[in-house]
Order: sequence, then C-alpha cells, then structure tokens
Amino acid sequence: MGSLMMRELVEMHHEFVRCYGPDRDQSPLWMEGEKLKKLMSVLQKIMTEDEGNNNLAALVSLYSLDNIEECMQKIQHVKYGEEVCFNGMLMLKACSSGLELGNCVWTIKGPRASMTCLPSSIFVSAHALDFDYSSLMGNDVILFSDFSSLNGMYDDNKKMGEHIVNETDIFLVSNSVFRDDGMDEDESIKFLCSNDDIAEEVERISFICSCITDAINSGGSVLIPIGRLGIILLLLEHMSETLHSSNMKVPIFMISETAEEMITFTNALPEWLCKSRQEKLFSCEPLFGHVELLKEGKLSLFPHLYSKGLLEAWKEPCIVFCPQWSLRHGPAVHLLHRWRADKRCLLVLEQGVDAELTLKPFMPLAIQVLGCSFLSGIKVGKIDPLLGLLKPKLVLFPEGQKSLCPATDKHPWSFLYYTKGKTIEVPNMREEFEVRMTTEVAFGLQPRQLDKTTAVARLKAKLLLSNGQYVLAAAKSQLDRSERHLLHRGTVDASLIPSALQEKGIVCSFSADADCSAPSDRERVISITSPGEALVKVTSERSSIYCDDEKTAERVYDALRSICNGI
Repeated sequence: MGSLMMRELVEMHHEFVRCYGPDRDQSPLWMEGEKLKKLMSVLQKIMTEDEGNNNLAALVSLYSLDNIEECMQKIQHVKYGEEVCFNGMLMLKACSSGLELGNCVWTIKGPRASMTCLPSSIFVSAHALDFDYSSLMGNDVILFSDFSSLNGMYDDNKKMGEHIVNETDIFLVSNSVFRDDGMDEDESIKFLCSNDDIAEEVERISFICSCITDAINSGGSVLIPIGRLGIILLLLEHMSETLHSSNMKVPIFMISETAEEMITFTNALPEWLCKSRQEKLFSCEPLFGHVELLKEGKLSLFPHLYSKGLLEAWKEPCIVFCPQWSLRHGPAVHLLHRWRADKRCLLVLEQGVDAELTLKPFMPLAIQVLGCSFLSGIKVGKIDPLLGLLKPKLVLFPEGQKSLCPATDKHPWSFLYYTKGKTIEVPNMREEFEVRMTTEVAFGLQPRQLDKTTAVARLKAKLLLSNGQYVLAAAKSQLDRSERHLLHRGTVDASLIPSALQEKGIVCSFSADADCSAPSDRERVISITSPGEALVKVTSERSSIYCDDEKTAERVYDALRSICNGI
C-alpha cells in the first residue's frame, strides 16, 4: 500500500509540473495570506538555523519511480503474529490495531526488556481485524503514540452548508475521568471491546450517505477526497445499499492512478479484515459492497481525469472519489474548481486538516462542505482500562496528553512523558535475565550436588545472542581435564582449618578475639608464622589469603582446598 501511495504522488507531481512548469517567478495568489507568510518564515528559520543538525537545509527533489522500486526491495513483508528477528538481538511482531490496512501494533522483545509500540488503534472495527490485545499483555514498556485524543474529534453532523469547518467545535469522544471500579480482566475486555465504536462509525457513514443523497437529488455532484482506504470501502458499501433502496441511478467514479490496484488488493488480502468479512471469503461472497457496484457498472475506476473511458462515461450529477485529501494535486483540484460555485454540489472532507488553508485556493466558495470525523484512535475513557489489562511496568506517554493520563499512586505502573525531538532515558526493567544452553553444552556438564536444591558444574562455552535470547554454545576448544585448575565453592568450616594446616606442616593461630563457636557470617582471622608469614581471613562468602611468599601461599591454598568441594 505504501508503494501504491508513493507511486500515485509521483504521478500527480509529474502532472503538476507538466501543467504549471518546474518553476514559477512568483507564488500563486492564494499563497498571499498572512497565515502562509508566517508559515514560510517559520520554515525558513528552521532550515537556516538547523540547531539539531538535522540537515533540514539540504532540500532534495521528490523521489522517483526508481527510488520507490529500490526502497521496496529493502522491505520485508510480515503477517500478523509472525515473529522476525533483527540483528539477532530483537524479535519483532506485528499485531492488528483494528484501525486501517497497514496500521499495526508492534511488539519488540529482547533479552533484557519487551516493548509495545501502541499507535492509533480501535478495539472493534466495522471492517478491519479487531485489536489484538492478547499478544501485548505482560510487556515491560508501552510506547503510547496514539495522538487522536490530542487532536480531538469534531461534531460533523451539523456542518452542512458551511463553507469552512469551525475548528473551535472540538470535543473529546469520551469523558477524561478514569475508571477505577476494580474491573477484573473479563470485565475490562468486555468494556474495551463493546460495539459502541462500530455503532458510532456506522451512524456517521449513514449520515454522510444521506447528505450525499440529498445533494444528488438536488442536481448537484459530490466530491470525496478522502485518503483512508477503509473509510472509502465503507462509504461505497453503504452508498450501494442507499442507491439500491432508493432506486437511484447515479454514476460513481474513483479517479486515481492506483485505484484499480487498490480495489483488487483489498479483495485479495483478507488477513486484515474482521472475522465476519473473512467468513464471506470462504463462503464465496464479496468482501465489500463495491464488488456489486463494479459488476453492475455503477462504479467505474479510472487512472486520470482525461482517461478516454472516463470522458465517454462522464455524466452529472455524479459521485467522485479522489484519494488526494490535500487538494493540491490530482483530479480533485480540477473537479473542485469546476463545482466550487455550485451550491447544490457537496464536498466531503475528513477532519484533522486546516480547512481554511486547504480551501483557500478555491475561494470564493459556494459548494457545500461537510467536515467528517471518523474513529481514528483509542477513546480517552478506555486508556486506563487498557493499561490495566496489559499490565506494563512503564508507560511512555505523550507530554501533550499528560492531562488525560496523569501519573497517580493508584497506578501500579510508572509514567514517563516524552516530547518530539527530545531524548529521554528509560530505566532498566529487568535486573536478571535467562541464559539458555545448547544441547551439546548441556550433555557435557558433570554437575556436583551441593545440597538438596543446588548443583554446580564447570563448563567452557561462548555466550551468544540469538533470536533475542542469550545462549551458551559449545566452545571450539575443549577443556583439558588433566591440567585444569579446580574451582571451589562452599563455605570453609573455620574449625577444620587448624588441622588442615597442621597436616601441611603449617604453624598457625587464631586471633585473640576469634571464637570458633561464633556465627558463621562473622569474619575469622588466622595468623600463620611458619614456614612463612601469612594471614587468612574467612567469612561465609569468601576466604582470602594474604602472603608475600608464593610457595607459602600455595601450601596454604592446598590446605584450604582439601576441605572444599572442587569442580
């Protein structure tokens, strides 16, 4: 999908250059506004100063088709739930976010920590596969990057007939009061996966379809420059039902360089679709309603506005889908110029863009503008229950949304708030980690039992990092058991030291304050006077020999070794 989008942008850019030329002596009239002047000055300041050394001043041309081909050769495709290894260190896995084709929740697991990268997500969708929360439970860190609550959603159901969307009518989709009613896991899942989201989405789609029907009945055409593929498919499906129920005959055109490939792709890849639509595939039913529209000839796909087939089939009023939401490239620009003065016509825009700036080149405007807000992320009221279900140790949260999810003592997890362009240090989540052995290393061990629960063995191996785990693999050179030095483990019994030293011909004495009956964790000091001077300190954790003469130290070492277990 990314490749198709990039190819379409390259094609639209070529068309723009062919129409206007590669250079202009001056900016177009619509760029003379005060808002754009401020924007240009800010961009120029960023590029000239470039304090972060991000090479922003090094502007380059738009990528080409060859660049896209080269880029796609470096891409590794994965399926939902498929684990892939990066550099032997990290295991990556993509899970469904429930939002849109290509939008995934990623888990990254390494030997010392596991992380969930949580983008904009929807728990239950009318078309996409549901949010896969089960694959995310128990990860140490959650990188929360859903900014939909920061942008808010707009009340779009009463915007008919307005030239410009009122951007002050912002409201949060849910109360920002966190639930703390002791919900168990099953209750949390039921609350998160309720069908409220689907009902809201279907209601919005139905309202848009009713507005489109009103515009068509009045003799006007409809332009829909929306880029989200899932929303386009839902609109086509509901439009199919609306046209069929009202017995309306109106042509629907999708004009895009990649329209045919996109529509074919959505029917060939059911993995991203919800379970009910996947079942349609196995029962040989069409996955979406646009399949019937294509068969009946009500929906036509064309790469360009000047395509020969389109010129022959063109008829107004009509409904046109052009997935170029910026209104700066492609057929949407020409069609909006054609219909902007007709108050019977309708323009359907998705909220989230600067409507005033977007529509500025087309002023004055008589066309009706409908600003629509679609579900694009996690509702505020569901953030806390979701974190309670996933049970992370640390949550990295956007600084701009801190008021929506403040750190409190009631949360068992910690918060760190991040901002764009600033580095934050994440504390180590695991002090301990597991190391696995290969079969060859395990069979080569000769363990010695220390007590009922502990056995020790000596080995020579290489510590490797493979598939996100530490592994002990057999070393190429084996240990020479005849010449190896013994290693010793265990507490030295201080009461046995005098007799062990005397057997080696060593004269010793305990310090005056030493008491052999004292607790074992107390340090005992033994003075050696013959055959040389030395000092032995014994604790429950270690025994130390202090001696300047190497031969004397070796004799003392042999005496202590005789009362230890060697491996």
